[in-house]
Amino acid sequence: MTPDQVLKQIKDDGIQMVDLRFVDFPGLTQHFSVLPRVLTADKFQEGFGFDGSSIRGWRNIHESDMLVIPDPETSFIDPFFEHPTLVMMCDILDPVTREAYGRCPRTILKKAVAHLQSTGVADAAFFGPEAEFFIFDDVRFDTREHESFYYVDSIEGQWNTGREEPGGNLGFKPRHKEGYFPTPPTDKFQDLRTEMVLNMERCGIEVEMQHHEVATAGQAEIDLKFDKILRMADRLVLYKYIVKNTAIRHGKTATFMPKPLWNDNASGMHVHQSLWKDGKPLFAGDGYAGFSELGLHYIGGLLKHAKALVALTAPTTNSFKRLVPGFEAPVNLAYSSRNRSACCRIPVYASSPKSRRVEFRPPDPSCNPYLAFAGLLMAGLDGVLNKIHPGEPVDKDLYNLPPEEAAKIEQLPGSLAEALDILAGDHQWLLEGDVFSDDVIHTWLEYKRENEVNEVNQRPHPYEFHLYYDV
Repeated sequence: MTPDQVLKQIKDDGIQMVDLRFVDFPGLTQHFSVLPRVLTADKFQEGFGFDGSSIRGWRNIHESDMLVIPDPETSFIDPFFEHPTLVMMCDILDPVTREAYGRCPRTILKKAVAHLQSTGVADAAFFGPEAEFFIFDDVRFDTREHESFYYVDSIEGQWNTGREEPGGNLGFKPRHKEGYFPTPPTDKFQDLRTEMVLNMERCGIEVEMQHHEVATAGQAEIDLKFDKILRMADRLVLYKYIVKNTAIRHGKTATFMPKPLWNDNASGMHVHQSLWKDGKPLFAGDGYAGFSELGLHYIGGLLKHAKALVALTAPTTNSFKRLVPGFEAPVNLAYSSRNRSACCRIPVYASSPKSRRVEFRPPDPSCNPYLAFAGLLMAGLDGVLNKIHPGEPVDKDLYNLPPEEAAKIEQLPGSLAEALDILAGDHQWLLEGDVFSDDVIHTWLEYKRENEVNEVNQRPHPYEFHLYYDV
């Protein structure tokens, strides 16, 4: 879509409101709306002003004015609003210099793509995330000086096998860790997921499949067809919006929080990646698992920087309740064609050269997709430019390795605090091409430490009463 095409669509489709959206520093979508008559052709260059000091991690009060510039290529008609509403994602500019704002996540990803192209290595990066989520019937939580609790419930919850329910308890509730691919009546959310998929398709998102995931209580996954990295980040933002709002319409609530349940599988977001040049895939070759040397170097970059990367791709304290050694978590700094506990996997079912790709498994859907994708691309590109070989693949069972072999395989950090400390000392590769900046890294570290790590650390945990009340 061009600006003129957007304006024509507004007229032809009787659009009554135009919604402008952008993603803040941590990754939450923000929006405001204007009447169609306000969106003139020049607004696609002039933009709309707003208060940047009210957005998390952005401007101070004395420099609060900022501009949003709508991107016509991202336009779609919202499927949820009562009145016909056309939506566009936006970029953020400084109103004085007219330069792209350095802390705008979408701008950072755009700069990563430009840097990739400037190196001559490739002209396109294709990404395909697999974002998992939970569907609950009820969620309640609170924390105060004298109390703290959370409560989630689901018609599918295994803990409800003995509950009295209206009309009788009809059973068919997935056992813990046994929710992968069941048919109805055990899978109670087929129709809901299908409606999510149809809403996505209406908004221009290409979907490949949907299914129930491993955990009890409505864990689900909807897989999107891979696409160019910026478009995929935009679509992932829209994906989460559609999942949440479709659930709400049916009296359900959906969350992309990685670990809302103890003692069952968490929600991850494996990210498939490949580089292309002149319409040809660059990862296909005659090496291990059909990979090229360039592709192996890309994996080498991911593995070298994985400990710092997770501060962007699994960026919450809750993320590390999923990334726990000893379980089926991708915490091992290794690559394999089949081993799902390795950080990097080369899918063996991808036999076509065009589908040859690497899957980086530590990310989860709590991340800001623009920052996470930019970080992944920069790490892989650093591996390519510096010819970082990933070493030998690990196709053995990582949980039953002899101690001397297991000791040689490094693992991801065990907490967000540790990951942030590693990122603080290992981020020069993110600064290449002015993609990230020292200001962005410093602000990210400061925001995460002050608003998340420290806040969680200061509060007593309910389980600590079980452990320590009688000491």
